[in-house]
Amino acid sequence: VARRLSLRKHPECHSMAGGKAIEHLAQTGNQELLTFPLPMQQYRNCDFSFSGLQNLVNNAIAQKEKEEGIQEGEILSCVKDVAAAVQHAVAVHIIQRTYRAMLFCMKNSILTSKNATLVVSGGVASNQYIRKGLQKLADANDFALLCPPPRLCTDNGVMIAWNGIERLRAGLGVLHSTDGIRYEPK
Repeated sequence: VARRLSLRKHPECHSMAGGKAIEHLAQTGNQELLTFPLPMQQYRNCDFSFSGLQNLVNNAIAQKEKEEGIQEGEILSCVKDVAAAVQHAVAVHIIQRTYRAMLFCMKNSILTSKNATLVVSGGVASNQYIRKGLQKLADANDFALLCPPPRLCTDNGVMIAWNGIERLRAGLGVLHSTDGIRYEPK
């Protein structure tokens, strides 16, 4: 979405990564000026998908460009509103699907109600709007929410290394010898 909105050309966002630029612009946008139907509402499962939402957003951006008489690649006057609406739709989708997963785990005794914890990592965990929504979800269901600091949520290599350190400290799944291991490119 950030690429489609040409946020690298936006004066406030030229040096930001796409997700960070969306979050920054969304802070002063009006999420109610555009509404996007939530993905996969017909499926009663815990799967996530953003491809349908991406198509809807691309079509909405094209329509706004046409309305404003601008070419693709130029900045829309309503770019902050688009960012806010997209961020909100993504957050609600994530929260709904996560809630379904939490209910499934509790119903099937996969998690105990005591000390249940929701862990969120990756780029999505660096978005404060989404993080706040997940915090409300966790609080409402007596879950703890654990997220790495945002500075560790943008690089998968850092997250994998952190996981490796924690596993090494706990003595879990640590391979002390690579003898007999066959490496393949895939």
